[in-house]
Amino acid sequence: MDLFSDESDNEMYEIGVFDSEGIVDTENRRLYNRINYRSEFSDSEFTYRFRLNKTSVDELLLKITPSLKVISSRNNGISPLHQLLLTLRFYALGTMLLSVADFIGVSKASASRIVHHVSRAIAGLYPQYVKTLSNTQNAFHEIAGFPRILGAIDCTHVPIQSPDSNIGEEYRNRKGIFSMNVQGVCNADLLFMNVVARWPGSAHDATIFNNSRLKMQCEEGLFGNRWLIGDSAYPCTSYLLTPLLNPTSVAENHYNEVHIKTRNTIERCFGVWKRRFPILALKIRVAMQTTQAIIIATSVLHNICRLNNIRDVDPEVAMPQESGDITYAEGIGQQNHSVRQQLINNYFSV
Repeated sequence: MDLFSDESDNEMYEIGVFDSEGIVDTENRRLYNRINYRSEFSDSEFTYRFRLNKTSVDELLLKITPSLKVISSRNNGISPLHQLLLTLRFYALGTMLLSVADFIGVSKASASRIVHHVSRAIAGLYPQYVKTLSNTQNAFHEIAGFPRILGAIDCTHVPIQSPDSNIGEEYRNRKGIFSMNVQGVCNADLLFMNVVARWPGSAHDATIFNNSRLKMQCEEGLFGNRWLIGDSAYPCTSYLLTPLLNPTSVAENHYNEVHIKTRNTIERCFGVWKRRFPILALKIRVAMQTTQAIIIATSVLHNICRLNNIRDVDPEVAMPQESGDITYAEGIGQQNHSVRQQLINNYFSV
């Protein structure tokens, strides 16, 4: 049988079905058509389906190919390009593995392995694409006039299936949903500068920050006199400024207004990230290690899209509505209000 068709560079291949004695059942062979989507779609159609344009996919493929391999030496093994496209399609739909397996032309078991390996390969690019930038304060100042901002920090919940009966309740968040609580820091251009994806949904935002490398770097003065800006879930410190819960003066109200407008960048960043990759807003139904890799991988892809000016796209699936933030009485951890008050007196009272 001819295993290759001549049209559109599409590949035809067979999967043999084995009987109980391990002999291939030739009558029940399953025939797949593995389409070359790179040549099948225009650039806009390609971007809509895979979230990256063809140029970005080519560049990404060069970086991750050394970490990938052809899954099988039989029946035309799955090429690195098809592995990457399957994974991107999975991120873009957030659906069952079987759907993307059929879309690319592989078995469900192969799709599961591919998503795991490709997600880890993309996540390995984190140091190249997700890093603290040195020139953030000017762009933040242009938003509402807040000076010396390093980045906006917050956490967002990514729904997951229950890991197992022993630790499942640790992942149940305050809304009763199993999730990962993911910390993110972004700049004014909605580029991630820090992402932490290892905490269960029950973890408090401040607990995640207090146990992060980012806090250690802040305390060591690595970022100079620049501040992080966060909501009331965080402790107010000399390097992380939070809003006033009960402002009384004109200067304090002005500070809060500017703070909210500036801090809104991280909320927008999370929104763009989840709309581009709906798997983050729908329930992720894969193993925990793969889930963590997917979260980091999509943050890398988000930055690639922003750096390459790839337009934001509307999701192909219905997205769940997120409720507003909870107002905390006080963030967890040691409080230091002196720097905030000095800023209000010297800058916002003018």
